[in-house]
Amino acid sequence: MKTLIVYCSSHGTTTKAALLLKKKLEGDVVVLNLNRTKLQSDVGLFDAVIIGGSIHAGHIQGKIKKFMKENRDVLVTKKMGLFLCCMREGELAKEQFENAYPMNLREIAVATGFFGGEFLVTKMNFFEKQIVKRVSKVTTDTSRINESAIGEFAYLFNRKHSLATLDVAHSSYMVAEELRL
Repeated sequence: MKTLIVYCSSHGTTTKAALLLKKKLEGDVVVLNLNRTKLQSDVGLFDAVIIGGSIHAGHIQGKIKKFMKENRDVLVTKKMGLFLCCMREGELAKEQFENAYPMNLREIAVATGFFGGEFLVTKMNFFEKQIVKRVSKVTTDTSRINESAIGEFAYLFNRKHSLATLDVAHSSYMVAEELRL
């Protein structure tokens, strides 16, 4: 199975999460940060697509929104996964997730995840620092990347592939048995 992990990362947190996820996924995995590189191949060439982003001022990055809009017809035909890096938890994280990803992709995703987040104050510009200081009361670098959530996401994503393969193999066996009768 060939999987594309497409994401945006401004300060490196979502990159960390995407690379940790890549290590745990089965098959060929291509990782692409839309903030650094343009997609050079057709999304249709991949069997699966995982989309990840982070929340800035309450919204996912515009390049992720654009990617989903430009590829909406092909994305609904793929095995999908969606993840979000954010510092919110519980209902607030769920609300941000629902605002970040359209319902049609959320409904077909075989795995979804909240991977935690970071405030990398040392990498922020003046404006970003002021917002984080006012809203979250954070003035130093803070990391809450949830590696167990990344592992659970990978397990679900890999399992769905394995179960689909198992179902196909089982169906082929059953058809062969029926033909012998």
